[in-house]
Amino acid sequence: MIDIRKWILAIICPPAAVLNKEVGTIMLVGLLTVLFWVPGVVAALFILIQEQYQHRQTHA
Repeated sequence: MIDIRKWILAIICPPAAVLNKEVGTIMLVGLLTVLFWVPGVVAALFILIQEQYQHRQTHA
């Protein structure tokens, strides 16, 4: 199931979208966001897509 709030957060504030991940992941997305913003958005969206794919694999 798609959580639309996380997708919106990934575009507006990427580090907030990955707060349920490990500290290193949050820091990486935060650093990418501070440096250029677009890479932070791409990284957050990639992590959300990967999380959704893994969720489907375990619940199939």
